[in-house]
Amino acid sequence: MSEEPSREPRGGSGSETAAGEPAAGDLAGRFFDAAIGLLRRVRDEDAGPIAEAGTLIAETVVAGGRLFAFGAGHSSLAAQDLVYRAGGLALMNLLTVPGVVGVDVMPATLGSALERVDGLAGAVLDSSPLRSGDLLVIISLSGRNALPVEMAMKARALGVKVIGVTSVAYASQTKPRNSSGTYLKDHCDIVLDSKIAVGDAELSLDTIPAPFAPASTVVTSALLQAVMATAAGVLADRGVEPPLLRSGNVDGGHEWNSQVMREYRDRIFYRQA
Repeated sequence: MSEEPSREPRGGSGSETAAGEPAAGDLAGRFFDAAIGLLRRVRDEDAGPIAEAGTLIAETVVAGGRLFAFGAGHSSLAAQDLVYRAGGLALMNLLTVPGVVGVDVMPATLGSALERVDGLAGAVLDSSPLRSGDLLVIISLSGRNALPVEMAMKARALGVKVIGVTSVAYASQTKPRNSSGTYLKDHCDIVLDSKIAVGDAELSLDTIPAPFAPASTVVTSALLQAVMATAAGVLADRGVEPPLLRSGNVDGGHEWNSQVMREYRDRIFYRQA
């Protein structure tokens, strides 16, 4: 996600004023309608890739591989939602790059700049625990910057399976912003298309100079949770108990999680040694 502000207008349905302007009071409803529409599109159009991605994750777990997720800027929100998550697979680890995980770096614009630095991905992977047989989920809305593109290329060269989560629309409506002249989607074993329009803003009004109301976080998080649900189901179908975490706010949750972490301690990197 890590998008710089865009001024590309977006349309939207909803009630209108006498002058034809959508009623401001209906903006919340219009956003929900837009997000729901995108979720329906992803559900219907990405059903095949979602099933493939869930199966690949399950197969990685069975084969003893480790799971990692990476996203820069706001894309990191969806990656973090997979890690140490109640109801999620305990084996999913966050691959971190200092300065680009979230928007806590100061100034925030530094994170966007780091995404465009050639060679950074190689340095990150060289110092990471990733190895052949592992799986890496890379999230990048535009999929055009050097960091996610090079990370996918170099991870696959290491023998790591790559699932890319991106908006394929960017490949036909923008230019690559990396030395390879390619996009994230070009270097993945499986591509999940979030269907987000270029600019990531679902609403517009004549009285507001910029489009607003991004939906990429909502859609990408839901898309990835659908993949993880599929992975859990595939594991169960193959007679393998999915290594799921429970909420620490329910009785017995901490004890359950401690047992899972002990059992899979060689594949979990966010716990204390």
